[in-house]
Amino acid sequence: MPNAPLELDGSSLTVAALLDVVERRRPVRLADAARTRMRTTRGIVESLVAKGEPVYGVNTGFGKLSDHAIPPGQLAQLQVNLVRSHAAGVGPRLPEREVRGMMLLRANVLAKGFSGARPELVDLLCGMLGAGLYPLVPEQGSVGASGDLAPLAHLALALIGEGDLASSRGVGPAATVLRDHGLAPVTLAPKEGLALINGTQAHTAVAALALVGAQRCWHAAHVAGAASLEALLGTPTAFDPRIHAARGQRAQSESAALLLELLAESEIRESHRDGDPRVQDAYALRCMPQVHGPVLEAIRFAESLITAELNAATDNPLVFDDGTMLSGGNFHGQAVAMALDVLAIALTTLAGMSERRIDRLVHPDLNQGLPPFLTPTAGVSSGFMMAQVTAAAITSECKVLAHPASVDTIPTDGSKEDVVPMAMGAAIKLRRVLHNVQHVLAIELMCAAQGLESRRPLRAGAGVERAYSTVRAHVPALAEDRVLGPDIERLAVAVAAGEFDEMQR
Repeated sequence: MPNAPLELDGSSLTVAALLDVVERRRPVRLADAARTRMRTTRGIVESLVAKGEPVYGVNTGFGKLSDHAIPPGQLAQLQVNLVRSHAAGVGPRLPEREVRGMMLLRANVLAKGFSGARPELVDLLCGMLGAGLYPLVPEQGSVGASGDLAPLAHLALALIGEGDLASSRGVGPAATVLRDHGLAPVTLAPKEGLALINGTQAHTAVAALALVGAQRCWHAAHVAGAASLEALLGTPTAFDPRIHAARGQRAQSESAALLLELLAESEIRESHRDGDPRVQDAYALRCMPQVHGPVLEAIRFAESLITAELNAATDNPLVFDDGTMLSGGNFHGQAVAMALDVLAIALTTLAGMSERRIDRLVHPDLNQGLPPFLTPTAGVSSGFMMAQVTAAAITSECKVLAHPASVDTIPTDGSKEDVVPMAMGAAIKLRRVLHNVQHVLAIELMCAAQGLESRRPLRAGAGVERAYSTVRAHVPALAEDRVLGPDIERLAVAVAAGEFDEMQR
């Protein structure tokens, strides 16, 4: 049932389910079995508190202050102070969809039962998601080491009725907004403040959404590349499956097969099959499988790490149902940080290929007889001249942003956290790379569609023609110079929404 609540159990959340909650507002609830498990481990925490045994984050200070014992009468204040003091983020606010993803992931990790938190915390997060409430979370301030402490602390503030909450009615004090939606803040019990802020859920939420965007860009890059090849009278011979089988790179073969499907039934190809003096096309056309294929492998590598992290126990210490509580380092964000960096490199590769195809489409010395800069009135009109400049500018920016964040480190917390992965920085720059690539592909799609106009009445491959129709649903053909920025934006939104997925069908 599409509107059936998603049941959180801490072990079965998928990227697709996350999208349902983040973008389609699917309701969420705590699974009954998870509720029972949470109560069991919560009982263990309460038992340890009653015994007075020193347990990190329960009756001790945090980080470098972990050797400071906390008197029983100050345990509740310890948790509140932790949340307040760690809400030190700065900079632009995370978009709503990323905050909703972070809320969902935090609820899911609590539902896993290793945090020793009460089910009431998950119930409140689910209630906030259902009501469309989300805190204002600054995107800067996390090094991804003891998890995303600052972003998650801003989320935790809202759960205790502090800070601000956004809703469809605007932004207001968290306690008031919760009350107006029939919800009530929680009073933190021992360990619960730590359970709310220790973990990788901020950068993993950004990663999961970026992963979907990367997959959509991969499809759009093939659609745009196939359309450019048709407009430039290129040959699909280089996509023959025998060539790619001889190399043995699986994703390369998949890329070639997708291109052949998009180009099937092409009248343009038949028009220059014989008598074409060119033996080989430029690399940006001929080597698409050899470049796009490894990008797919990189996406799959990132997907495996990010998907695992959706259901990972990233709190510290962890509470086990045999009554033990163990300190470790599952909050360290290196796994997803590396995945984020790999995605940034892979997407930058797509942008580089796309920009080179754009240049060939507009360049009067390279575009196989297409009008200069794809304008019918060259000279008085500049056509798509500046669109290629825009593509070059943002592709170059991607190259700078592709420098990995996960190899950097600055010790924090009095050098207790001496090796950190800078995972949130990797997430934020990947988001920028993704935005750039969507726009480069939008420019290529727009230029390729214009190029196809000059090949009429011949029709391109069936998949390319479907893509052409999708482009024209958003952007008209260029008859005379006009402002191109809005056209690029509309097509970039279409790429981001997955409108160019599976055009071969």
